Amino acid sequence: MSVDNKISPNPTLPKREATQGVSINSAVSKIGIEQNNYGIIIAGHGSRDPDGVAEFEHLVTLIKQRAPQHLVTHGYLEFSSPTIDQAVQSQIDAGSSQVVMVPGILLAASHAKNDLPSELLLAAKTHTDVDFYFGAPLGLHPLLLQVVRERIVAAEATSVKTVRREDTCLVLVGRGTTDPDANGEVSKFARMLEEGMGFGTAFVCYSGTAKPLVTDGLRAAAQLGYSRLIVVPFFLFDGVLVKRIYAAVDDLQEREPALEILKAGYLGAHPHVAEVILARAQEALEGRAAMNCSLCKYRVQIVGFEEQVGEPQRAHHLNVRGLLDNTASPIATPDFTPYIPHPIEAESFRIIANGRDWSSFPVEQLTILQRLVHTSGDFNAVDDIYFSAGAVETGIRALLRCKRVVTDVTMVQTGLKRALLEQLGIETWCGVHDTETALMSELQGITRSAAGMRRAFEKFGNDIVLSIGDAPTAIMEATRLIRDHGWRPQLVIGLPVGFVGTCEAKDDLKRCLQVPRITNTGTRGGSPWAASVVNGLMIDALNQLAAMDADVSVL
Repeated sequence: MSVDNKISPNPTLPKREATQGVSINSAVSKIGIEQNNYGIIIAGHGSRDPDGVAEFEHLVTLIKQRAPQHLVTHGYLEFSSPTIDQAVQSQIDAGSSQVVMVPGILLAASHAKNDLPSELLLAAKTHTDVDFYFGAPLGLHPLLLQVVRERIVAAEATSVKTVRREDTCLVLVGRGTTDPDANGEVSKFARMLEEGMGFGTAFVCYSGTAKPLVTDGLRAAAQLGYSRLIVVPFFLFDGVLVKRIYAAVDDLQEREPALEILKAGYLGAHPHVAEVILARAQEALEGRAAMNCSLCKYRVQIVGFEEQVGEPQRAHHLNVRGLLDNTASPIATPDFTPYIPHPIEAESFRIIANGRDWSSFPVEQLTILQRLVHTSGDFNAVDDIYFSAGAVETGIRALLRCKRVVTDVTMVQTGLKRALLEQLGIETWCGVHDTETALMSELQGITRSAAGMRRAFEKFGNDIVLSIGDAPTAIMEATRLIRDHGWRPQLVIGLPVGFVGTCEAKDDLKRCLQVPRITNTGTRGGSPWAASVVNGLMIDALNQLAAMDADVSVL
């Protein structure tokens, strides 16, 4: 992603919408810029592990030693303190009129593309008399290749054996993100090391989010037939994940005693790393900060990520900002308030509550059932609703844990209350209009809704709530995948409307004992019904979280 890196409170229209109401300008004026007198904020991720925090702060010290002409402050996105806004305030208090934020992060994924820009955009809106600039993350800099080479050579020096590089498999372990561009950069880095240092091959795995995961990757690498594995965590600092990587190496060594496995160091607080950060700061000031744009999922349509083009820049770390510091801002603590309906909506539900006898229904089902009455305008609509045992409780837990709802059509997706989705951090996905769905539908002779179910099965696995409100064929494909291929969505909501195959599909879902499910009998239903069920679950989930917050505050 190319970075239009000067932040202005009164900008021209940005390439990507920014939620704070300010944006990044494409042109950077050199007039009045003092090239050697600007403040630098090193923005780190933060960690629960004090070793990682200590190493980050050691790097900040190295940067200060190499750039005494600059005021250098640092802040963290989550857990640790000072926070990013505190680092900005330190610059303001010291009188800085030009401030460059450089991500103390390896690759350009969501932290560098969304979280940190949103923090700086907010600072620009608050401090309109200061020029803010945003730098690129460290990326695949040649100096970082040199650091990793040092770590590899040091690991080789710990062995008494002499093994040729062509008989060695290099295993590079990346962090793993939801951004395929960043994950691909790890593979590129591994390839450059493989060819530059003469390894027999290089194998890439990830500590989370992307596949293969560390344990699976190490096992696969061990089966390649090489005499030695050298495992390199492609991380800046120590922390929980690095320790897990080394623990996984130890476990593999116990299972494969004949295979030599060496643990190389991560990048760490190395002088070269400090130099790269200073170089990124200077590039930002000169308007040359750049991340890869050609394969950025936020800029162009990438296969499998088409729906994320133009996605707004939002911070995702407010609930854990400064969490480990008791003196941090109150924003560090999650704060949930109960769902408050609009007065007209509240009056509607008062009428619904008094409009019939609800005593025969389980209490946990009432929010959903009353919302279905509200949606349909029919008190009798709830008489044929079917809940499998524990479906409501399971659905609430799934929304809070998995945080993803898959729908068969966009009408269900758009019927979900946006405020609830945002407050609970829940993402939605509907693939019915995607290019790949259309191809699959045409080539395999199935409906687009059914193809969307196959894509959801392949793309997300079991960690979803599935809400179907339009297509009986989507239910039939979902139950086929559940019975024949072991798909296990956390909850399946099936409430399509219609006369062709609708009753049969819903009856089949009732009999699908492998998953929790909510459906009904007959031809009634539709996208608003399916959306109402999810909205009811989200309202109950939010109210439960708010009640927990209230209990904690009393204690």
